[in-house]
Amino acid sequence: MDLLDFKQSLQGATPPKNLNVYLNALWYDGKGDWKKAHDLVDGLSGTEAARIHAYLHRVEGDHWNANYWYRRAGEEMPACSQEKEWELLVGRFL
Repeated sequence: MDLLDFKQSLQGATPPKNLNVYLNALWYDGKGDWKKAHDLVDGLSGTEAARIHAYLHRVEGDHWNANYWYRRAGEEMPACSQEKEWELLVGRFL
């Protein structure tokens, strides 16, 4: 699966099978279900979860909380758009 396939999968009612939790969260975010996406990574440990968590709080508009999670992931908030960040994250976890 590549980015284009992943984007096309957003036309479906459910995420593709065999996605990891990070891609599932990004899939639900891509469908506009922020809460479901956040619920999937909330409480997970590790830099990968922190990175998705950071992105989701950026989408939410809570930049203070987002910056906290970016620091936990060892990264800074990117200067690109949220849409581009989503694509970069999907590519990272594919």
